[in-house]
Amino acid sequence: MAQYILGISAFYHDSAAALIRDGKIVAAVQEERFTRKKHDPDYPLNAVNFCLAEAGITASDLSCVAFYDKPWIKFERILETYIAYAPSGVSSFLKAMPLWLKEKLWMRDHLREKLGGYEGRMVFPEHHESHAASAFYPSPFDSSAIIAVDGVGEWTTTSIGMGNGNGLELIYDINFPHSLGLLYSAFTYYTGFKVNSGEYKVMGLAPYGEPKYAKLIFDNLIDLKGDGSFKLDMSYFNYCAGLTMTSEKFHNLFGGPPRKPESPLAQKEMDLARSVQVVTEEAMLRMARHARKVTESANLCLAGGVALNCVANGLIHREKIFDNIWVQPAAGDAGGALGAALVAWHKVDGQPRKTDGRDSMRGSYLGPEYADDAIEKFLKEKNAPYRKTSSPSALAKEVASLIANEKVIGWFYGHMEFGPRALGARSIIGDARSPKMQSIMNLKIKFRESFRPFAPSVLREKVDDYFEYGADSPYMLMVAPVRQERRLMMTQDQERLFGIEKLNVPRSGVPAITHVDYSARLQTVDAQTNPAYHALISEFDKLTGCPMIINTSFNVRGEPIVGSPEDAYRCFMRTDMDHLVLGSFILDKTAQPALEGDTDWRNEFELD
Repeated sequence: MAQYILGISAFYHDSAAALIRDGKIVAAVQEERFTRKKHDPDYPLNAVNFCLAEAGITASDLSCVAFYDKPWIKFERILETYIAYAPSGVSSFLKAMPLWLKEKLWMRDHLREKLGGYEGRMVFPEHHESHAASAFYPSPFDSSAIIAVDGVGEWTTTSIGMGNGNGLELIYDINFPHSLGLLYSAFTYYTGFKVNSGEYKVMGLAPYGEPKYAKLIFDNLIDLKGDGSFKLDMSYFNYCAGLTMTSEKFHNLFGGPPRKPESPLAQKEMDLARSVQVVTEEAMLRMARHARKVTESANLCLAGGVALNCVANGLIHREKIFDNIWVQPAAGDAGGALGAALVAWHKVDGQPRKTDGRDSMRGSYLGPEYADDAIEKFLKEKNAPYRKTSSPSALAKEVASLIANEKVIGWFYGHMEFGPRALGARSIIGDARSPKMQSIMNLKIKFRESFRPFAPSVLREKVDDYFEYGADSPYMLMVAPVRQERRLMMTQDQERLFGIEKLNVPRSGVPAITHVDYSARLQTVDAQTNPAYHALISEFDKLTGCPMIINTSFNVRGEPIVGSPEDAYRCFMRTDMDHLVLGSFILDKTAQPALEGDTDWRNEFELD
């Protein structure tokens, strides 16, 4: 009889559920995709229901439920921290305690109730054990060093471990309040972006600045050792006792209060972003070198929220510290659901693990899929004009032609991605050769800051023609330089430009995906993992000689990635996208009736 294990992460941010059957991944999805609440932290009711339905089972068929951390140890950390900083932080303490006393401390009973009275076995791995398991167990490696870095779990903020077969051991850690993730989040807060959401913006903003504040950070905020261990000077931070990330001492050090959200960006914010990025990269490099030394492994697996920093990941790759690197595509807390389930199967139950040279994430296409019949039924209910293409190859050819004519396409096809990246199932796509496409997609479609870069989806077999990389990057978690011969060198006048002035200077023959530092956040696409998306890019290559397209997530700022045909249609109609692909169907914006009882999303956002 098959054994099913359900993994759950919840009650902090990015709650999710994952289901494995006899050790193989059946399904995994974040709750936000159903509730439309970005980073939804609540119990993942819809995600759990989807996973069970995908396997055709109910909760009573589960052999185990695994939760991604140990609530009592986390509560111990919170309580000890409040006591240590008392009487400071009383307002934060009073805000947090009711939820802990009502629900979080009684997690076992709470989960049983939510699962309809489930009476079976439950497992509670530690938070960083779940992260490490999510990185190693699905990886293509028989054995590997593991690094997990995030804000904080129970106590741990950074861990180095080793995976071998079905075994996994964490051998080194750094504990709260000393946290590389929270250091980065402090600068996210100080530069006016939202913590646990805006870190991507800081990373994207960094190349517009200079690391003017890096020495100040090293001299005052962080004592970074040669092995990557570190301590923070907590007098500059407020996250232990207060409701903000930074203290007045931090503000005085950097010359003023935090930037107000949505206010104009100044060169200072760009320089701060570059500075904390440089510090983070140096810390990660030192950790990686230490991990190589203590584990003697040629392979590295990465997880935790900081592992989503694809610039730092790319630097570790270029430094050749390890022969091979694999990053869990759902590296943040959502991936903890999968990690917890895999801990239960491999480590607790001692079940064997086999690898075949490919990872077991199936491209991270682990969420819901909608059949053409269901899509067509929805379109008819909406009275939305559409055309059904005759075959997948006909769809690929037609959409490739539209992209070549600078049309912006909403692409909704196959199983939804697990993790924060759109990987060619719930994507907005366009022509990487177009010098105006970055501005069009940022301002008219995504309704977000103009400085934010876009990623290329490039044919795996042709990635080396354009980028200095030489490996797979299927999950858009590696940044690589554009090859020298593909770059457009700047004039002397262009070299003098500062900050956002750099934005409109083309850097290569594919300017829409080339960042101002001649880098790109790669997604390599192979025919085995996503045949429909690979076919589309192949047709575009035949048509234009360019083996890549722009790929950005199918959403607007402040919204989760679309999950259903209805979500996709609504986003399509509220933006300046030209066409929408839903499975085999193509919709033309000019043929659509007005969206009743709705307004254009662009009026809801004030852009920098």
